[in-house]
Amino acid sequence: MACQRQAGGVADLVSPPFRRMRFLRGSFVSPAPFLNSPLPPSMREVSAKQTEGVLLFTRPVPSRIQCRMDIYCRIRAAYGAYPGEKRVIGRSVEGRALFAFRAGEGRPLGIAVYAVHAREWVTALLALRHICRSVPAGSVWFIPLLDPDGALLVQRGIGSIRSPRRRETLLLLNGGDDFSLWKANAEGTDLNVNFPARWGEGAKNVFSPAPANYVGECPLSAPESRALAAFTLKEKPDYALAFHTKGEEVYWHFHQPPLRLVRDYRFAHAVAASAGYPLKEAPSSTGGYKDWCIGALHIPAVTVEAGSDALSHPVGEEMLPVLAERTEGTVRAAALAAKEIRWKKNSCAKP
Repeated sequence: MACQRQAGGVADLVSPPFRRMRFLRGSFVSPAPFLNSPLPPSMREVSAKQTEGVLLFTRPVPSRIQCRMDIYCRIRAAYGAYPGEKRVIGRSVEGRALFAFRAGEGRPLGIAVYAVHAREWVTALLALRHICRSVPAGSVWFIPLLDPDGALLVQRGIGSIRSPRRRETLLLLNGGDDFSLWKANAEGTDLNVNFPARWGEGAKNVFSPAPANYVGECPLSAPESRALAAFTLKEKPDYALAFHTKGEEVYWHFHQPPLRLVRDYRFAHAVAASAGYPLKEAPSSTGGYKDWCIGALHIPAVTVEAGSDALSHPVGEEMLPVLAERTEGTVRAAALAAKEIRWKKNSCAKP
């Protein structure tokens, strides 16, 4: 059973061609071994700029090579070129790497996770934008793509799944080959209800594999959520953020006791104000990463829902500039709020 499996060893799945990527005059140039024939320079360059030593993809990949530069390839490419501290924190169901990028130094330490849901893959590109913004206090670990298998399923369809048996199962679960609204991982587990935070008590939870809302066999049964939980426990962050689409709102509450409630509200208010989003509560929602960080680690944590609710899932890359503009200050605001919280905590501890 998945509940009895232990997390496997962390493997570096970054292929050598991506390690050889280089910067030329501010542009990110890849040897691109997956391109079958020579292309003009404008096509060989993955549009990017270097800001404070960090890679930022600035334009969508040209449509005629998008099938060869899917979201996983783009995050892997960014990982290979990133000059700062980085780590592979685990692997997905299908063995794809879960990449983490660190920006800044010291404490307070934050963790920001993106693309927890498959159809919300555009937030992985939002992560690359956020990495380019300097962290004003302490450091942040960015995890752009928590559900690579699911994201590829949405982008590329059933052909992205490596296992023939898994393909058959997913087609049955989905009721067809249109996976554009799929939220779960490659086993049909919704990662955002798989954490041990009142697990299985959510109003929309389901208890068998499905395109969305399946809680898993037990808490942390999915390798992706298990890897994120292990990484979080190891790093002991001071705060956490989870980026989703859509709704333009910030969720922050999860049964905190009174003292932490005030602290967490102030933290969440700072994050929400930076984006112009309202604060929201979801008492019937459980099992999320934000919920687990609040309940188990006793740290402030929020879920940021980027993008207007008028948009349709999956939110496309053409909306990335709008999402980035509204949320560009969220991580900075979180870092500054956490710094103030940490300072007050240390001041109170002094005799």
